[in-house]
Amino acid sequence: MMSENTEAVKANLGEAGTHLKQAAVAAGSAVKSAAGAAGDELRVGKAQVKAELADSAVAGISAAEHLGGAAGEQANALMDKGRDLLDSAAELIRERPLVAFGAAFAAGWIISKLGRGDK
Repeated sequence: MMSENTEAVKANLGEAGTHLKQAAVAAGSAVKSAAGAAGDELRVGKAQVKAELADSAVAGISAAEHLGGAAGEQANALMDKGRDLLDSAAELIRERPLVAFGAAFAAGWIISKLGRGDK
């Protein structure tokens, strides 16, 4: 014969066991749902990564297409500066031929001294 307290303990333990089983089922369901949601998020993220990479490739191709034009513009600008420098030098030589000859002679003398390597 069991006392009332023993019966109450058994009943409460049985109820606790039932709740633990239900909690385990709920946890399993939650894990499955989370895995499904994570898979969905992963698919969405993968699609976004692919879209961004495709946009990056398009932008890179566009930059490459414009690179030739930009290089040509820079080359033209350098050529114009070179022409301006030559024009300035020619004008200086016409205005002051003795100074230009003296500067050229001095530069040649310095270069020859450096080139000889007198030690």
